[in-house]
Amino acid sequence: MIIVLIRTIILYLIVVITMRLMGKKQIGQLQPFELATAIMISELASFPMQDTRLPLMHGVIPIVTLLILQVSTAVLQLKSETLRTLFCGKPSILIKNGLIDSNELKRQKFSLNDLMEELRLKGFYNIEDIYCAILETSGQLSIIPKTELTGVTKSDMNIKCSQDILPITLILDGKISKNNLKMIDKNESWLNNKLKKQNIKSSKDVFIAIIDSKGKFYLQIKKNSS
Repeated sequence: MIIVLIRTIILYLIVVITMRLMGKKQIGQLQPFELATAIMISELASFPMQDTRLPLMHGVIPIVTLLILQVSTAVLQLKSETLRTLFCGKPSILIKNGLIDSNELKRQKFSLNDLMEELRLKGFYNIEDIYCAILETSGQLSIIPKTELTGVTKSDMNIKCSQDILPITLILDGKISKNNLKMIDKNESWLNNKLKKQNIKSSKDVFIAIIDSKGKFYLQIKKNSS
């Protein structure tokens, strides 16, 4: 029993590290060759976990081999348009100027019900409102609405505004993030002064404190804090 537990932990760590090395796309939208690699890795890891008679290396070696193949394929398809098309395919235009391309739907084995569902999920209900709908190589549907139907932007109305920034967490569950403070060129003294203005004695009483996308300081105290 202990042997099975140890083998499972080792294989789990190897698979997690392998997926991490393969890049963020492996946990996002997968290309066909990436999906095939992920499926094969999960299968290879399961055999040594289920059958203790199999040497652990019978699972480790194929997984590492697949990692090398996947990384090599990713590098090659970055450098070659031909290989990129071979491994990933090409995007397909399903709707153009409000008209559905039935032939392309058949080629992609995409039914009208599938198309309408994807459009509704994207917030579009009328096909004539769409200039172009593209089925990407990852299987996701990208939609370009007709220009006259897109929302009015602040620049269209000549409204001056400041750029939103990425929200940065300064305190999380009572713990100060020193790295994030350095990122905004602030120190703990500055943070403590902010807390004092909110009548908070210690950062340990704070559930979360952030600099939001507008550059404003926001915090929430823990429920058991007064």
